[in-house]
Amino acid sequence: MASVLGMFNRRMNGAVMALTEMPVIGPFMARGLVVITYTGRRSGRSFSTPVSYVRSGDTIKIGVAMPDGKKWWRNFLDAGGPISLHLNGIDRSGHAVARRDAKGRVTVEVRLDTAD
Repeated sequence: MASVLGMFNRRMNGAVMALTEMPVIGPFMARGLVVITYTGRRSGRSFSTPVSYVRSGDTIKIGVAMPDGKKWWRNFLDAGGPISLHLNGIDRSGHAVARRDAKGRVTVEVRLDTAD
């Protein structure tokens, strides 16, 4: 069952990422979605996934819905790690740190590199 759900999730993420690149709908979707790319701590593989975000200056906040069912954010625990974002048609780099609050909610905060 888990592999079927994983395959469905990968296809949905792929479809959403494709929609963000379309000329008409892409800019509309980009208002609340960003594609992040990161390297897995254990695997060393590169992964990309669309996430919703809120931006304030050079800070991006990503709320992780149902965090116990997802693993990507764990790459940014403790001291965090590097991340890339395809933001408004431009690739940006930054440093992401994940935190879980007392209620179990997870937020990943990204500080965008200013040199970009």
